[in-house]
Amino acid sequence: MPIEEGSYVLLATEEGWTKLVKIKRGIQLNTHFGIVKIDEIIGKEFGEYIKTHLGKKMYLLNLTLKDYVYNITRRTQILYPKDIGLILLYCNVTPGSIVVEAGTGSGCLTGILASMVKPNGKVYTYEIREEFIKIARRNIEKLGLEEYVVFKHKDITRGIDEKNVDAVILDMPTPWLVVKHAYKALKGGGVIACFLPTIEQVIKTVSALREEGFIQIEVCESTLRYWKVKRNETRPETFMVAHTGFLVFARKVNRQEVK
Repeated sequence: MPIEEGSYVLLATEEGWTKLVKIKRGIQLNTHFGIVKIDEIIGKEFGEYIKTHLGKKMYLLNLTLKDYVYNITRRTQILYPKDIGLILLYCNVTPGSIVVEAGTGSGCLTGILASMVKPNGKVYTYEIREEFIKIARRNIEKLGLEEYVVFKHKDITRGIDEKNVDAVILDMPTPWLVVKHAYKALKGGGVIACFLPTIEQVIKTVSALREEGFIQIEVCESTLRYWKVKRNETRPETFMVAHTGFLVFARKVNRQEVK
C-alpha cells in the first residue's frame, strides 16, 4: 500500500540510524547523512528507499510496536520492551481482554496493551496528571488505537470503576494502596502486575497481596544483553540496560468456600 501524507514512517540506514517522521508535503529533514525531501516518500511502498542529497540510502519502514516504544513523545520514564513482554505474557493480554492500567504516563504501555486487546477489548488507563493524559492521547492516536482506550483523570488509589476485568497493571509508586481495589475489580483468576524500581516497594506490595488473599505471587526482574556479531570481534555489547525494575505478579482467587 503506497505511503500517504499523514502517515508515520521510520527512516532507517543500513548502519542502524533511525528517525520517525510524519509525512507532510513541502518539508525537508536535515540529517548528518544529508537532506531528506519528504515529498519523495509519498507514493513509495514500505521497504523501499529514497536517497538524501548526498546519495545516502534511507529505507522506509512501517512503525512496529518496538519503534513506538522508543520514539514516542515522553515526559515520563517508560517501560522497556523486556519488561513489557513479561507483563503481556503473565497477564495473558489477548484480543478481547479488559485491562485496567495506572498510571498512564506517556502512554507507552497503554498503546501496546491497546494493540493486544483489539478488536473487541478495552484498556482503561488511570492518570492523576492531566498534562500526561494529553501527551499519551496524542501518542495513542499515532498508532490509530484511540477507540480501544478509555482515559480516566482519576486517582486509582481511591477506587477502580470497572468490574470483572482480566488484568490490573500498575506502574506507580504505591501499588499496595490499590491492591484491595484490584481484588474487587478482577474476575476470578485475574492477574495483577506491578512494576517497581526498589525492593522496599516490592516488600510492601507483596505484603498487601498476601493480606488480600492473592495467590501465585511471583517477583522477578529481567535483563537483556545485546551482542556485537562481527568476524573476529564477536562479543557482548559494551553497554546494556540492566536493572530497570522489579515485576510483581499475583492472581485472584475466591476466598469463600464453594458449597
